[in-house]
Amino acid sequence: MATTDTSLDYVMPPTTSLDSNTNSSENVPDSTSSSTSYSHTNANGSGASKSPTPESSSSALAIIDERLATDVESVYPKKRHEVVKWYGWGYRDAEFIIKDDVIWFKGEKYPLNGQPLPLFTEWVLNRFNCLLHKDATRPAAPAEYPKPTVNQEFLTALESSGISYSLDGLDRFMRCHGQTLHDIYYLIQNIFERIPDIVVWPTCHDDVVTLVNMAHRCNAVIIPYGGGTSVSGAITCPQNEKRMICILDTSQMNRMLWLNKSNLTVCFEAGIVGQDLERTLQSHGVTVGHEPDSYEFSTLGGWVATRASGMKKNVYGNIEDLVVQVKMVTPSGVLERNCTAPRISCGPDFNHVILGSEGTLGVVTEVVLKLRPLPKVKRYNSLVFPNFECGVEFMREVAKQRCQPSSVRLMDNEQFIMGQSLKPPKDWRSNIKDYLKKKYVTMIKGIDLDQICAATLLFEGDLEEVNRREEQMIGIAKKFKGFAGGGENGERGYVLTFVIAYIRDLGLQHDIVAESFETSVPWDRCARLCENVKKRVVLESHARSVMHFSISCRVTQTYDAGACVYFYYAFNMKGFENPVELFEQIEDAAREEMIMEGGSISHHHGVGKLRAHWFEKTVTKTGAELFKATKNRLDPKNIFAAGNLLPADSEQKTALSNSSELTNLTNIRVASKL
Repeated sequence: MATTDTSLDYVMPPTTSLDSNTNSSENVPDSTSSSTSYSHTNANGSGASKSPTPESSSSALAIIDERLATDVESVYPKKRHEVVKWYGWGYRDAEFIIKDDVIWFKGEKYPLNGQPLPLFTEWVLNRFNCLLHKDATRPAAPAEYPKPTVNQEFLTALESSGISYSLDGLDRFMRCHGQTLHDIYYLIQNIFERIPDIVVWPTCHDDVVTLVNMAHRCNAVIIPYGGGTSVSGAITCPQNEKRMICILDTSQMNRMLWLNKSNLTVCFEAGIVGQDLERTLQSHGVTVGHEPDSYEFSTLGGWVATRASGMKKNVYGNIEDLVVQVKMVTPSGVLERNCTAPRISCGPDFNHVILGSEGTLGVVTEVVLKLRPLPKVKRYNSLVFPNFECGVEFMREVAKQRCQPSSVRLMDNEQFIMGQSLKPPKDWRSNIKDYLKKKYVTMIKGIDLDQICAATLLFEGDLEEVNRREEQMIGIAKKFKGFAGGGENGERGYVLTFVIAYIRDLGLQHDIVAESFETSVPWDRCARLCENVKKRVVLESHARSVMHFSISCRVTQTYDAGACVYFYYAFNMKGFENPVELFEQIEDAAREEMIMEGGSISHHHGVGKLRAHWFEKTVTKTGAELFKATKNRLDPKNIFAAGNLLPADSEQKTALSNSSELTNLTNIRVASKL
């Protein structure tokens, strides 16, 4: 971490020029209209034409060159269990394993592949007082699955439509859940009593219109399903639903419909996965720049449905900043804005009715996004601070000056220590170097290793711009007792984001439950919220006899008026009868603390079912009633019955009952240092 470490530069390879002739096939016009009205076609699809293709389009405004109307090979085949796990996160061949009493990571797509992690092993054993089970095995799929509830009218209509579908038990089981701790724990225990009854794979917008129309007519339930990465319970199969439940898997809707380099806009079908979207665009020299932690597996439609945020939002924006136009199929018709102008003044923006609707109003089918040219240089660096408070003050000053790099994320001491433990063993030269760095930090800089924290930085742009921005960051850090920690640490911290997601599944194999939760908060309450939420978790844990646990946080996104904060909580579940319920009680207490400190119920994970009992409190009763009225108008039969955002009465009562048991922490409030 010494200041002599150099930052890491990556010069991007040459790509297709953005200065091509405006008559080139790559400068295809958007389907832009002079009208500023919203199209809301009939439920039977009249007024909505099939998504344009090179073969079928004849409109001058919608001509799509065959080279740019791209069929993209998806991460997900229809049999997605052939690629990703049914019982946890990520690729089937990627996981943490135990070998010779040491934790290893394997996964060819990741830089940690084939590396032993003795320091991480030591950290896990010491922090959780647990044993590593040498005989831990992968969960076995159920021998049999619940029989499907069949709506014969719907099934007959589906067979006539020619749309691909499956009644196979594993296909249905694979899509009965998202990625919450609750989902995965009970999935492994095979406790799901209700799973979807059928899976369908539409391949275009018109297929979705057909499916929604059939479901509305036959009174069948539709749950839109993209990457399956939800951590809010949004796609978890509703257990009390009596009607036939149809999973509408969007993974085969992954075409790039057109690309306009003059306007720097692109239209994709909503089922495209983040990594597929970026790979396609970067071959043309452009990028959307949206990289949520779930980027490898989450879909464009899911980003829209949850109001997602990415690690590089400082430069590229959140999903609501990137969306120009979005098309959603509802039982009452197709809702879209018939204009791709950069901004219009035409009453309420119905894009924002669709954004964050979480599959409760309809299915997102096509999205027009803003683009940026690929940056010429990508550089990583890191900063070290003597304590978390100094780090937060640095983050606030950076936001105030509006000089954020593409990504800047601040880790507290607990996360910093864990991140350092994920380093694989080094040779003797590297060990000597690390020893000297440690002496530099502790003896020359005088930093307490029990307080130290760090920020990871990612800069993108022209070389001159990157140099200037990096110098500015280091200069601001010095004002708050910080110094540069080097590019290697910065890159590791950024890339490890994709590996850390696999740790939860490792924990479950060795009696540890773990989950993350997030919030957004104004700057003047940020440091206080972080401190009080962690203290609240400690108190709630001890009150329930949880003694071996870890609670940590990081500040991940910055705004003019506040920041996003992630919390990570894990504990040894050995001896507890219902560890997931226990975890959820403590998480609920933490979220109550967030709300009391001025935080939100979610920054970007969404509401889903898990946080639905806070929805009305957040948007007011009037706001909740307005959403109900919208829901009733667009979906009068409630065929989009995932149960998100608006809780059932029983859920509301349960939430109130649980909240009455929460510990009062008013006597340990921490004064803000900002």
